Amino acid sequence: MPYYPRNMHGYGQHPPNPRWPNDAYVAVQFVLNYEEGGENNILHGDAASEAFLSEIVGAAQWPGLRHWNMESIYEYGARAGFWRLHRLFTEKNIPVTIYAVATALMRSPAQVNAMIDAGWEIASHGYKWVEHKDMSEEVESQQINEAIRLHTLAIGQRPTGWYTGRCSVNTVNLVSEEGGFEYISDTYDDDLPYWYEYKDKAQLIIPYTLDANDMRFATPQGFNCGEQFYTYLKDSFDSLYEEGKKGSPKMMTIGLHCRLIGRPGRIASLVRFIDYIKNHEKVWIPTRIDIARHWKKTYPYVKPDLIPTKLDRKTFVDRFGSIFEHSSWIAERAFDAELAPASNTASGLHFALRTQFRAASDNDRLKVLVAHPDLAGKLAAAKILTAESTNEQASAGLDMLTNEERMIFTELNDKYTKKFGFPFIIAVKDNTKASILEAFKRRLENDRETEFQTACAQVERIAYLRLKAILPD
Repeated sequence: MPYYPRNMHGYGQHPPNPRWPNDAYVAVQFVLNYEEGGENNILHGDAASEAFLSEIVGAAQWPGLRHWNMESIYEYGARAGFWRLHRLFTEKNIPVTIYAVATALMRSPAQVNAMIDAGWEIASHGYKWVEHKDMSEEVESQQINEAIRLHTLAIGQRPTGWYTGRCSVNTVNLVSEEGGFEYISDTYDDDLPYWYEYKDKAQLIIPYTLDANDMRFATPQGFNCGEQFYTYLKDSFDSLYEEGKKGSPKMMTIGLHCRLIGRPGRIASLVRFIDYIKNHEKVWIPTRIDIARHWKKTYPYVKPDLIPTKLDRKTFVDRFGSIFEHSSWIAERAFDAELAPASNTASGLHFALRTQFRAASDNDRLKVLVAHPDLAGKLAAAKILTAESTNEQASAGLDMLTNEERMIFTELNDKYTKKFGFPFIIAVKDNTKASILEAFKRRLENDRETEFQTACAQVERIAYLRLKAILPD
């Protein structure tokens, strides 16, 4: 696989400060999934009954049959759970984002009116609450469009947020391509929003959650009582709050379902959690569209000047073939191996190139060493160094030596090359003229194997510094 599409890097070690309103330490966001009436049911034209997220332990689909118990559990969410949650959120003045299944909305006029009257954000949760993994791209695209159509009929305007949930590998791209969504939430991969590019178009992603989620009341590895749910939410909040106090604010999403947290024995835990966070200062409680618009204003999309993995092979080699001095074969092998989104940073691309250098034979690595020029040597005097080497040597003043200094360097270069068979190599940008001379003299005392490994490490360091000058990290 020449390109590995998963992004394992993200923001890396230093995520951006989201600068939440009023310098909040954390943004806490409540999502209420409205799925009741949109789940698998032969009445809805599906092949079997629902089997996901209910009170029935070990539930299985019933092909061609209605599952009366399953239906009534979902109906509880619409008939009782929704209204219990509606009272809680309106009384506590908590903004809510609804993930609304379009067909469920069409079967719940009273609930729809209540959502609108409360001023809640109503995002799309797809056309039906069913699995999408086996759908063709064409069918899934049709269902996205139908979800938008029905949502618009029910709410009066199209959705601007999207979360399928039971999605396919194509979902994010298909929704991005539709073009009308301010954010998509079909990922669980970060604590902050981020920009995703598809077909040269930027799409904002606001990751969702499956851990701070009441769905774990209905899974084998989950919450057995409300106290466990409350404790998990509190611990998550406390951790993120402390990170925010230390200058790295994040986002906390809480996922809820009418038929799950809407039960009397569970909702008390949610009440306690809301009261708990309201007793803290610098907590922002937005909807997801609020987060999206804040992020777009604070961190509008800026297309990177250089994206290594978007280059064709020739351009990639032309651009990075000189990172390891006169050794374009390293860039060629890196391109032909596995590049990934992580390769678009200085450290990531350095890792890919360095891997090929380390995997090469000693003879090939020796050729890379030999390709490096002497420090302040004849090539420098003749001004025929590569641009990278010229800049590096100038950074330590090696282009402005006195005659006496030049003689010292010449003598040391000759001794070193004669003893080891390759030129003295050091990351000049990490050093001064004095420290280079000291290292020169010290390393002349090494045996060849030690010096070979030392020189290779310095070659890798030089390569990283060259990449860092042209790529973000």
